[in-house]
Amino acid sequence: MYYSQMKSLSEKGLEVWFLTGSQPLYGADILAQVADQSKQVVATLNAASELPIKATWKPVLTTPEDIKALCLEASANPNCIGVITWMHTFSPAKMWIGGLNALQVPILHLNTQANSELPWESIDMDFMNLNQAAHGDREHGHVQARLHLPRKVVAGHVSDKKVSTRIAHWMRAAIGWNTAQNLKLARFGDNMRFVAVTDGDKTSAQITLGMSIEAYGVNALVDAVAAVDSAALDKLVAEYEQIFEVSAELKKGGARHDSLRYQASLEIALEEFLTAGNFTAFTTNFEDLGALKQLPGLAVQRMMSKGYGFGGEGDWKTSALLRIIKSMTEGLPGGTSFMEDYTYHFGPGEPKVLGAHMLEVCPTITNQKPKCEIHPLGIGGKDDPVRLVFNATPAHGRVVGLMDLGDRFRIVSNDIEVVKPDKELKKLPVACAVWKPAPSLATSAESWIYAGGSHHTVLSTALDPEVLSDFANIAQVEHLRISASTTSEEFHKEIKWNGAFYKLSSLT
Repeated sequence: MYYSQMKSLSEKGLEVWFLTGSQPLYGADILAQVADQSKQVVATLNAASELPIKATWKPVLTTPEDIKALCLEASANPNCIGVITWMHTFSPAKMWIGGLNALQVPILHLNTQANSELPWESIDMDFMNLNQAAHGDREHGHVQARLHLPRKVVAGHVSDKKVSTRIAHWMRAAIGWNTAQNLKLARFGDNMRFVAVTDGDKTSAQITLGMSIEAYGVNALVDAVAAVDSAALDKLVAEYEQIFEVSAELKKGGARHDSLRYQASLEIALEEFLTAGNFTAFTTNFEDLGALKQLPGLAVQRMMSKGYGFGGEGDWKTSALLRIIKSMTEGLPGGTSFMEDYTYHFGPGEPKVLGAHMLEVCPTITNQKPKCEIHPLGIGGKDDPVRLVFNATPAHGRVVGLMDLGDRFRIVSNDIEVVKPDKELKKLPVACAVWKPAPSLATSAESWIYAGGSHHTVLSTALDPEVLSDFANIAQVEHLRISASTTSEEFHKEIKWNGAFYKLSSLT
């Protein structure tokens, strides 16, 4: 990919703790073997290339006091984003109740064992007594079920790629949850007037997902633009001319070069403002630009490419979701962008969606060298804005929306295939993506509308559906997936069933 995600916002020093359960009655010699074998399990897991972070081995747990102390320590350690539990032998699960009740980070229950195959001809009771995870993990799982923990269970030998891949997906979901719990979002202006789906309860969002949504007047950004250092501006404009196909009128000496410099000043101002406030996501609104000369276009596209979340028209939920998904997909092939279902192609040929926005599409979803151009924007009443123009690279992916239903939050996703446009988009002056939604345009659109899905989404060609489902499970947020097997009738039923479940679960 030509223009890939930068890692200035990547998670550093994060780890998942590996907790092994046993009990004192086995004696020191057996417990030493348990410790050695659990270390081997961790080493095997960490050798898997797909893991985004490493598992950290912790001493074998044999008493309620030690279990609770370690769960409290894991919850208090800012670098620990989750725990993996494994009952190597038989660990009476009532010992775990206090610790699991105190645990404040995601949990994955690994049902594995040290050996892959049984030593059929030499197996004896000593071997059986040492390798009891087959029923030790069931005891442990019983208590987790009694506690209604939102956990993930993975069964299989740790050397199996399917097992390590599923654990890697959960790790990425835990990274996303850690991102959400620490996310600060700056809103420049309010959301677009009279629009329902971009609005929502920010206090409920903080209670449910942890993210803090903070409002700033547009003049705060105007002041930051005015304070941009001219040397930094010169350096950034020179960078643009190196990495983008900049139109002649925007280049140095061109008639509209000052417009490019203004977008560069917006990028610098945004990044300095967000960095100073520890913000990792933001919104703008074309209806509320104050003294800004242009709607931020190129500047926003560049900020997204660095890992920041963004939502247009004050859409803070999509902005936060974009930042979360970018954190979960860091280092993976593909890209992730703010997106909007703009218009349909019903035929001839296979129906498709043309997705775009006024300006703000992230260049991580293309392997083209983006063109840097300036065109009129017939909305907002400001100077013509500079933007990057490109088509998304064909790939399998999904669009994801986050919406506030009033009584709860809902995530809706749709599996898609990004494709080339049927014909050249000669007059479209914005970046765009064309995709075929699963199972069809009609069924996906009907299902999305039944679900109350947002018109703004996050499009990702890097996000695995299991990661998204794991994240929703950790957050205890509803996730409705529209896939190749979806029918409008069954999807409509699922919405109703889920509604009953969430109503009843809120009463407990």
